[in-house]
Amino acid sequence: MTNNDILKKLRVALHLRNDEIIQILALVDFKVTASELGALFRKEGHENYKPCGDQLLRNFLNGLIIHMRGPAEDGKVRDEA
Repeated sequence: MTNNDILKKLRVALHLRNDEIIQILALVDFKVTASELGALFRKEGHENYKPCGDQLLRNFLNGLIIHMRGPAEDGKVRDEA
């Protein structure tokens, strides 16, 4: 399973639109354009397909934590088990 597949599955499972994904990435100061994001969701083999790198996926997951839980009050990562 590729990073692109993971990103696609999370988008579908969480009912996220592309503009929401851009906002989530902005929460961790990672800027991506709508066309760059669209290239990640293209079918592999399409001329505009772009592989999703580890850095983008990592920043999306970190932004998703902030989006779902809210920012940590003391600036540290929350440990909610």
